[in-house]
Amino acid sequence: MPIDDRPTLAAPDDDPYLWLEDIEGERALVFVEQQNKRTLERFGNAGFADDRDTLAAIYDRPDNIPYVMRRGGLLYNLWKDTNNPRGLWRRTTLEEFRRPNPKWDVLLDLDKLAAEENEDWLLNGTQTLPPTHARAILSLSRGGSDAVTLREFDMETKTFVSDGFVLPEAKGGTDWFDADTLLLSSAYGGMATTSGYARTVRSWRRGHDVDTAPVIFETSPDSMGVFAELDQTGASPRVWFVERLDFFNQNVWLGDETGARLKLEIPTDTWMEAHHDWLVVKLRTAWTVGGQNFAPDVVLGISLSAFVKGHRNFTPVFEPGSRRALQGFFWAAGRLVLSILDELRPVFEILTPSGNVWTRAGLPGLPEIGVVDIQRFDRHESESNGDLRANIQDPLTPPSLMLIEGIGSPTLLKQAPRTFSADGLVITQHEAISIDGERIPYVQTGPAAETGDAPVYMSAYGGFGLAVRPYYSSALGKLWLERGGTCVQANIRGGGEFGTRWHDAGRYAGKRLAHDDFAAVAADLVRRGVTRANRIAAEGGSNGGILISNMLTRYPERFGALFCTIPLIDMRRYTRLLAGASWIAEYGDPDKPEEWAWLQTYSAYHAAIPGQNYPPILIATTRRDDRVHPGHARKMTAKLQAMGYEAHLYEPAAGGHGYGKDNRERAAFTALGYAFLKNKIGWSDHQM
Repeated sequence: MPIDDRPTLAAPDDDPYLWLEDIEGERALVFVEQQNKRTLERFGNAGFADDRDTLAAIYDRPDNIPYVMRRGGLLYNLWKDTNNPRGLWRRTTLEEFRRPNPKWDVLLDLDKLAAEENEDWLLNGTQTLPPTHARAILSLSRGGSDAVTLREFDMETKTFVSDGFVLPEAKGGTDWFDADTLLLSSAYGGMATTSGYARTVRSWRRGHDVDTAPVIFETSPDSMGVFAELDQTGASPRVWFVERLDFFNQNVWLGDETGARLKLEIPTDTWMEAHHDWLVVKLRTAWTVGGQNFAPDVVLGISLSAFVKGHRNFTPVFEPGSRRALQGFFWAAGRLVLSILDELRPVFEILTPSGNVWTRAGLPGLPEIGVVDIQRFDRHESESNGDLRANIQDPLTPPSLMLIEGIGSPTLLKQAPRTFSADGLVITQHEAISIDGERIPYVQTGPAAETGDAPVYMSAYGGFGLAVRPYYSSALGKLWLERGGTCVQANIRGGGEFGTRWHDAGRYAGKRLAHDDFAAVAADLVRRGVTRANRIAAEGGSNGGILISNMLTRYPERFGALFCTIPLIDMRRYTRLLAGASWIAEYGDPDKPEEWAWLQTYSAYHAAIPGQNYPPILIATTRRDDRVHPGHARKMTAKLQAMGYEAHLYEPAAGGHGYGKDNRERAAFTALGYAFLKNKIGWSDHQM
């Protein structure tokens, strides 16, 4: 009997597994339950259970850093542990936070709320209004989904407002305009784009039915979405309206509570931040303005009031290099903070504008290697006194939470515990040469001595201009590094490590080239004598799911096992599934023949054919992922199994676009994946 290998590249729409896209369909759920059972029976042994419990205990440690953000002089935190798996939303003072064991004022117990209301509640976000912060709009998510229910909360009585703002579940959010008015950017009520995000901004007055709230800003259904933000840094409150045309292009409007008034004449692909009377834009493509030519990735500053009057005398405040790129920027008390990667080293610059002069200073006392994240300490820009929060770490050094007051040296607030032994481990940086000669950096962490047989864990992302950096991972450290393994993180194209050119090289048709980069790193590990191909295990999630599925079909000889998580895989139908249409600017439109021509080259769902030497693969997703449809994982598993390959599926009921809704679920998801990878590359540590 011939093997059914549909869908194929020759017949991409002949898909016998469309029924698996019915997320809650009876037949689909039977399939998922059977797959989960088989996967857990095969890999969920006593060793897996021990590792799950070990990780959960690490995630639940009482001495983990409680990350905070300041609002109105108080520090707010969402804390999860074994007794509070959904979390406690709480607050304290900075003085109290500096103590070894600070006292907290608990505002909301999410586990108690979920039990009382018999709902799978998680706290997805909070919005308060300066300066009083008397009320909050809480975004409550069921099981970690992006869609949320909005409810008004009284910060003093610590109760929901009985006659306050309430909005049923939908994607989107809100911002306060004043104590009685919300700027609502929600897909509720059919106000959704084809991507599933808000198509309108509505001015919702207290006591009024949301269905009658006037629409003050709107985009077309084929745009990605819209949102509005209140800006209190100007001489009077102003509202910024953002019309997301796609993932990388937007129109920005200046207005008030009645709607947009002025469209900013800047390229649609710029990043923009305004503060007081200053406007800063980061270019993605070249721009000629005011008689000057500016290159991609340059950052420009100008007086906002002068810009509104028609002046275009921009001042360049950041110039990129071939391997020096801006990663982000924000304002804090009149200063612009630039976050830069220079040959993957973290660099921060502080710029203070005055007239046409921008003075520049560095941030002292920060490491020049590893990972350094800097944020404004205050949630609301209008309340910032210039204090910054720094989070510092590397693969062998647990995070330190630092406070930077003014532009002074950082002082330690909290130190994360060391969760695994790093004895004998080293961090080294290397470069592989990809198929077209480009140098691809990667970071290797593991034993100093090379055996030629190291069990290697590889990961990468390579999409949306997002740079990946070598963070401290308790899971990898405890379950892989401490037991003698080696970890590798690759900086493949499609990311933002080296700016727009690096992203664009791995975008659209270039996505295939980004996958070549990852395969080149795997080959380089063998060339350098670190390991053998069948000892390399690789994991990637979301956009990284395309990567891992293409390693299966394009480079099967370079890997021993693959772990593909919350993945995007079917590039023929991805735009029709949940938020997929919002990613056309990254991948292309499969409904256009000229773009399907390149999409099909990395649509592993169609490229998979019988009779190949594919390595074993575990594909894992969550049923409550309303961003990347779980049908991608389900369908790929079904097709591979029909062709006789070793493919496994794991799909827990909750978790959203992540690995679990609480620490124990996250630990189980990760431990199961590592148990599978170790088993399939023949690595017997204490758990096997």
